[in-house]
Amino acid sequence: MLVSYRRVDELAVITINNPPVNALSHGVRKGVLEAITTAQADDSKAVVILCEGRTFIAGADISEFGKPIEEPSLPQVNAAIEASAKPVIAAIHGTALGGGFELALSCHYRCALDSAAVGLPEVTLGLLPGAGGTQRVPRLIGVQAALDMITSGQKVAAEKALALGLIDRVMAGPLEEAALAYARELVTTGAKPRRISDASIPAESFDSDAFEAYRKVLRKRKRGQEAPQRIVDCIEAAMEKPFDEGLTYERSRFVECSQSEQSAALRHIFFAERQAPKVPGLDKSVASRSIERVAVIGAGTMGGGIAMSFANAGISVTLLELNQKGLDAGLALIGKNYATTVSKGKLSQEQASARQALISGTTDYEALADVDLVIEAVFESMDVKRQVFGRLDEVCKEGAILASNTSYLDVNEIAAATSRPQDVVGLHFFSPANVMRLLEVVRADKTAEDVIATAMALGKRIGKVPVLAGVCYGFIGNRMLRQYAREAQLCMIEGAEPEQIDGVLTGFGMAMGPLAVGDLAGLDIGYKARQALTDEQKGDPRSYCIADTLVEMGRLGQKTGAGYYRYDPETRARSADPEVLAVIEAKARQHEVESRVFSDAEILDRHLMGLINEGFRILEEGIAQRPSDIDVVYVHGYGFPSYRGGPMFYASRRGLKAVYECIESLHKSTGEAHWAPAPLLTALVETNQTLDDWMGSKS
Repeated sequence: MLVSYRRVDELAVITINNPPVNALSHGVRKGVLEAITTAQADDSKAVVILCEGRTFIAGADISEFGKPIEEPSLPQVNAAIEASAKPVIAAIHGTALGGGFELALSCHYRCALDSAAVGLPEVTLGLLPGAGGTQRVPRLIGVQAALDMITSGQKVAAEKALALGLIDRVMAGPLEEAALAYARELVTTGAKPRRISDASIPAESFDSDAFEAYRKVLRKRKRGQEAPQRIVDCIEAAMEKPFDEGLTYERSRFVECSQSEQSAALRHIFFAERQAPKVPGLDKSVASRSIERVAVIGAGTMGGGIAMSFANAGISVTLLELNQKGLDAGLALIGKNYATTVSKGKLSQEQASARQALISGTTDYEALADVDLVIEAVFESMDVKRQVFGRLDEVCKEGAILASNTSYLDVNEIAAATSRPQDVVGLHFFSPANVMRLLEVVRADKTAEDVIATAMALGKRIGKVPVLAGVCYGFIGNRMLRQYAREAQLCMIEGAEPEQIDGVLTGFGMAMGPLAVGDLAGLDIGYKARQALTDEQKGDPRSYCIADTLVEMGRLGQKTGAGYYRYDPETRARSADPEVLAVIEAKARQHEVESRVFSDAEILDRHLMGLINEGFRILEEGIAQRPSDIDVVYVHGYGFPSYRGGPMFYASRRGLKAVYECIESLHKSTGEAHWAPAPLLTALVETNQTLDDWMGSKS
């Protein structure tokens, strides 16, 4: 039974049991409404709503997303709870999120275990609370706090929720015993139903100028996103309209959001993240290897960030460097990073110290003899990596997993440097590794199944989104990035200025434009990588001649104050530089490229179609397991806007036929072989199939 009703002396107890997270399915909503109705007819003096299992109601039933809502709807259930003639108390443990917290807000009193948290995270799915959240929360805690809470979507821990006024009592537990005691206390003191809908918001507490100022902040912080702005509209309506009218307004805005392209994209990413760690064809009986001790080779920025990722998850790490000077510098940088986190209030000093204590250093490979996993994060050179893995093969215990953080190189060749290729895997972290959520897990030809299972599970354990990739140059993300970066260079030499190129891409929603990203990372990185390639491997000189010239002029990007842009030495603010425009013109003349004016639409299409066409090739070759994995890679690793859903989702929404025609047009107009439409894309268009159809045919 999803919802049960029982009496405990003078109290009515409604218990929800809908594993695993007590989602608000139709059956739960119906059961709660029936139980509340039952309570009105008996001689109980108060009603307690609690949940079985590990959590209070954690939100809506995601299986019902996009389908017509069966009555009773959540607003109907909440209205019945709030209208109860007897006090209704929500007893919260675990998390009360989204609709679950809206149900709790419709109760007259809320108590929670000290380990609980509450929140309204709908904005992360391109939605807004649609069952009274935007109307009740500002009445309860004020407009400013409500705006901060609902537009961020962040969870609020029990003690802070108590201080804000979101809940009325924090308890140590056990849950039912403490909740019933609180309910009896309310009955004894003669407490009456206390309806948030009866409260009003002081008109002078927040005015129209304050709302506009908040919207302006959100336009920067949540650039391009629609739902945060609509949340502000709803909270403003809570001030201006009677409660029932505010609810109607909120519901209409909720329906708009739920039908929007942005919400469809964000829901796609939500499901894609949860699908990514699952590996089709992997034997489910395969047990993961135990990972309790980890080593990282290389104490630079990347190695230190990887070490922090494990320490943050409570796993001890040994950091190895060639010499003490390099090791000391690496450990010092880790200390500095933790100090910064503490200064921002994201960790206490005690927490930071405990995590840092899990990281030790060594200059001796023999110290790695007993680790369960070692991750190499050294210079991107095959010769160097082969040497490292040969040494690891000598010192690491049998069964230890040997992983490379390589961004591009052949993991099969790296594995061949050992006598145990079955234990070798790619673990490609993204910089800064302690912050970025993406982890590309690269399966080599001989990687054992239990190594893959371990890597995917470990990725989740350390808070990453693991995506499986096959072996090729650049795997999923960087292989596609080459096409994107090429188009930035070609658009530039053909006449588009850096500011226009970056402006178009950030206008689409990318975190940064491709040229600004180059300046941030350092133009010398790509330059050095190209020096190791043959002319054939480098490709079209037009796609790198400007970048190479800037490096040779000493313009390495932000770190030298000049790259594609000039940077203010104090503020790092960037500005266009005539010197760069002169370089572009000179290189165009040298390569006999006729300069022309670009439309923003063409710049956007060339960049996005470059990504998408390569994505289809990657799918056809089996480098990525599914289209949604590519989307996860680009959203979490490359700044693709989550509210666009990723390159492959974007292609599907635009229509594969339209995408094919755009790419074919570029192929005809440029004559470039790289614009030949991917065979898989061509086949799907010719047979009038979607990517979903293609995935279905594979299973």
